[in-house]
Amino acid sequence: MASALAERISLGINRTVEAIVAALMVALVLDVWIGVVDRYWFHWQLPWPETLARYLMIWAAMLAVSSGIARREHIGLTAFLVALPQKARNAILICIDILALALFAYVLWFGIGFAQSGSTRQAMIFGATLEPFFWAIPASALLAVIQLVLVMLRDRGTQLDHIQPDEERAQE
Repeated sequence: MASALAERISLGINRTVEAIVAALMVALVLDVWIGVVDRYWFHWQLPWPETLARYLMIWAAMLAVSSGIARREHIGLTAFLVALPQKARNAILICIDILALALFAYVLWFGIGFAQSGSTRQAMIFGATLEPFFWAIPASALLAVIQLVLVMLRDRGTQLDHIQPDEERAQE
């Protein structure tokens, strides 16, 4: 029951995050096209497309981390793990999730201070502080922490139980 609830919450958060990432990517493509049209056609010398593209890309990439966690599509070396007995494999996978959770909690904790330090720095073209852009780090770390807790409750170290050692070789 807890795993089903965790899965529903994880899917809901992930749908929202993926929609935001898609919107950011659309904005990024439009921004880059504005920069290209400006540079090679109109010669307006707009100062903001390149900088805006950088921050849109950072936000999109950082937010997408939680989607990789929710879908368990991040990089992993499974050849060794699937050869282990099920109980050992499950214990190792839970330990890996706990280590990842600790890493993202650390990034969240120190990312808040980093984001706040952006309030004293100015963006070169927007006349705004860098704080909203720097918040990509702790915001994405918070989403990663939430998704890791949810997928840990959902999977409980069993995410590789459906893969047999021979299937692993066939997938390579």
